[in-house]
Amino acid sequence: MVQQDGPAGPVELLSIDQERVTAEWIDGVSRSLQGRISKAEVDRELRELYGALVDGLRTGDEDARGDGFSEVRALLTELSRNRARQGFTPSETAISVLALKQALEPALRNDSAEDTTAYLRLGRILDDLALLTIEAYTRTREEIISSQASQLMELSTPVVKLWDGVIAVPLVGTLDSARTQVVMEKLLQALVDTGSEQAIIDITGVPAVDTQVAQHLLKTVVAARLMGAECTISGIRPQIAQTIVALGIEFGDIVTKASLADALQHALRRSGVDLVTHQDGGR
Repeated sequence: MVQQDGPAGPVELLSIDQERVTAEWIDGVSRSLQGRISKAEVDRELRELYGALVDGLRTGDEDARGDGFSEVRALLTELSRNRARQGFTPSETAISVLALKQALEPALRNDSAEDTTAYLRLGRILDDLALLTIEAYTRTREEIISSQASQLMELSTPVVKLWDGVIAVPLVGTLDSARTQVVMEKLLQALVDTGSEQAIIDITGVPAVDTQVAQHLLKTVVAARLMGAECTISGIRPQIAQTIVALGIEFGDIVTKASLADALQHALRRSGVDLVTHQDGGR
């Protein structure tokens, strides 16, 4: 067998001094992650990725998004998703691929044209794979942000039972279409679960009321009425009252109150609760 003077392509470049290359790659990535992931975990990830990369190159495919690199892409997607969940940056994620280029530099012997060509071909593949990691990272971060936003929306829209047959939804912050849908769903479900016929929507914590917010409130009230419940809107502060008048917003026959306490008194009367009796009994 005639021994070649230098590597003929990317596969051979990765095969020369493989243990040293992988060790330097693992060290470089571990340093960039500053100990936030154990070196043993980095070792496992990158050795598995190295093997998949070699297998992909042996197919003769040099398109990072081709069939030959399907296993590499699957491993990088998993790695990127894990990095996103662990709070790493896109750069710290992409370095898991790009650090391999630096680890391979000592394998370029005597600046041979053959070695350099193989390195450049492999470099293009690694650059494309690094872009893939950023894409997978970005998708995961968007999913996380969307999930957290949904959770915050749920937490910021509680439905509380104030009395037998009376529930309330204290709103805090901006009321948009998405949040209105959450308010409506939670309110209607609470009406079913508690059998309540009186609902209070308290907007004390809503900073401003415009035509859009008013329309959202009206939709929620109409939905509750279809469930057989009467709605009262509380928290109509002087500034909000002036805005509603200036905008010409009509709440029709919907009862509005200045405070949650006033709204509760109204709801209890509508429920047939004898407030005098309850107050005397509490003395």
